[in-house]
Amino acid sequence: MRVALFTDTYVPQKNGAARTLGRLAAYLEKRGIEPLVLTPRCSADTEQSFVRSYPSIPFFLYPECRIAVPNPISLRAELDRFRPDLIHLATPFNIGLSGLLYARKNGIPHVASYHTHFDRYLAYYGLQHASRLYWRYAHWFHRTCAATFVPSRETLFSLYRHQFGGLRLWQRGVDCGVFRPELRSPEEVRCQFGLPKKKLALYVGRLAPEKDLATLAAVMNGLSGETREQLHLLVVGDGPLLPELRRQMPDNVTFAGYREGTELARLYASADLFLFPSSTETFGNVVLEAMASGLPVIGAEAGGVKELVRHGRSGLLCPPGDPASFIDALERLLARPEEAASMGEAGRREALGRSWDQVLGGIVDQYEEILLLQAESTPAWKGNSVS
Repeated sequence: MRVALFTDTYVPQKNGAARTLGRLAAYLEKRGIEPLVLTPRCSADTEQSFVRSYPSIPFFLYPECRIAVPNPISLRAELDRFRPDLIHLATPFNIGLSGLLYARKNGIPHVASYHTHFDRYLAYYGLQHASRLYWRYAHWFHRTCAATFVPSRETLFSLYRHQFGGLRLWQRGVDCGVFRPELRSPEEVRCQFGLPKKKLALYVGRLAPEKDLATLAAVMNGLSGETREQLHLLVVGDGPLLPELRRQMPDNVTFAGYREGTELARLYASADLFLFPSSTETFGNVVLEAMASGLPVIGAEAGGVKELVRHGRSGLLCPPGDPASFIDALERLLARPEEAASMGEAGRREALGRSWDQVLGGIVDQYEEILLLQAESTPAWKGNSVS
């Protein structure tokens, strides 16, 4: 089997979709399935031999992410040489659109994966009136896909309500050998960042409006004096809101910038709880990493997060955008360390059942099923106009 993967974000970019797709491509190669990844050229491209990168421009919602601007002739020649059996579209934008048109023109089975609630992001950037246009385009884009893979049931139900068909669940995994409680070294972390000897809360993620960081700031500023004396927050990540957050946050907050690999895993394991107010997650990879590291999670009861965290067992879920509820949850876990520890242990047990090999093996099975079904019948789009 030969699979061409079209994506606007790919490793070494630092986001959940990029890491997931990087794992997928590497897994396909390990399974003897030939991958071809077509993606924007970034400042630090991957060294994987099956990646083809193209000139790109910044994406207006994510300036650090890029939109590919491929030469149609060279892109078509690359695909003609590769002769894909299946095309996987991981973005609805320029590079994904190129893959879609090629698949439709040549009658090649194609699937899509839905990684981001772009419609929800629009409101955070004052563009909510563009939502209807987005959904019209998304319908057109997905209408000939043999399947649309989604990372959570919440995302599946959301697309179902918008009358999408062919929806299939493709959840995410976590490497419990990398993210593990045994890496805990709080004294080392305190020394590294000059932190006081307090309970340590951790946030990991992009510093951007759609992560509901206004709620995070309101929580930290709304803590009582007693709670503030007990708690310090370490913020791991970067993004356009960093300068504003530095101004807004109280002095019991430290910004660590981007961290990855073993260092990131050590920060997770050395924290006492994970604080994550985002309500726009289609899955919530960082939440699963926190659970694998043995942390109780305080998160928004929304998106994919509410499917990962079992309220009262592996963490506490709060109404989105409600700082008072997050403060109550923080105070509860600070006052009940045994309960917090029990939640962390429960989260670790849950994460152990979500290996990447299991998750990625499942999508390969679905690829094979789709190709078998397509081989038994002429695809509905074969020979159709691409308009």
